[in-house]
Amino acid sequence: MKPTVAEAYAACLDITRAEARNFYYGIRLLPPPKRNALSALYALARRIDDIGDGDLPLEDKRNALAGVRKDLGRLDDLDEPVYVAVADAARRYPVPLGAFEELVAGVETDLCDVRIADFDELVVYCRRVAGSVGRLCLSIFGPSTGGTDFETLALYADQLGIALQQTNILRDIREDFTNGRIYLPSDELEHFGARVALDEHGALDDPQGRLAGYIRYAAGRAQDWYSLGWRLLPYLDRRSGASCRAMSGIYHHLLRRIGANPVLVYDQRLSLSAGEKAQVALASLAGRRKSVPS
Repeated sequence: MKPTVAEAYAACLDITRAEARNFYYGIRLLPPPKRNALSALYALARRIDDIGDGDLPLEDKRNALAGVRKDLGRLDDLDEPVYVAVADAARRYPVPLGAFEELVAGVETDLCDVRIADFDELVVYCRRVAGSVGRLCLSIFGPSTGGTDFETLALYADQLGIALQQTNILRDIREDFTNGRIYLPSDELEHFGARVALDEHGALDDPQGRLAGYIRYAAGRAQDWYSLGWRLLPYLDRRSGASCRAMSGIYHHLLRRIGANPVLVYDQRLSLSAGEKAQVALASLAGRRKSVPS
């Protein structure tokens, strides 16, 4: 039986609360209608990501992603809670459903071993898997002031998503490598004389510090992308701006720590504590980007 819209949104909120370890701190700052809608979009994006990262055989993953593409074209005919909620959100807000197809294309890149030739190729990948999410978020946030066309705001949202994905990549170098993926551009690694490899203890092997030097460089560049993306903030209403600041602020604090001390990611998956994330969220609600101890 098809769930009610309220039941569908409740299911998406449960998924978001359980799975969005960083984004939930920002999503919960939104008023209920926007919180519901953004949770629905997150739940579908999470499903797409989980297909790529799951344990299904390769061909089954490809078929599942093709199924998502098909479902996006018939949302009103589906009775699965996530799709019911996304369909309702798309009726209430200008959701760019094509952004989900971009996300699917990005996840398809992850299905096999990944090697990135240069930064231009990396930007294309980041735009697909994270810039798309930034644009989806913008469709729910909505601009509160005039003076800048929506296409420009979408560019800012896209750039902020790219900044977050660069942070993810630097945080997850070791984990990605164990899964056959190296997102650090090959030409840049060569320029720094760096390589991605593990030592006998399973940590990133960097005896001469060349990988650390590269990570500091890449973190500085990612900072520039945050600066570009944060141009969006003045155009959002208070609650939407707080949500955006909180979501991006948590990742930005991770980036600062990685840039200051790259070896933090050599043998662990770096994260902020729940208390630190709460500090960022509260400061975001107050209208500023909170600094937590590095």
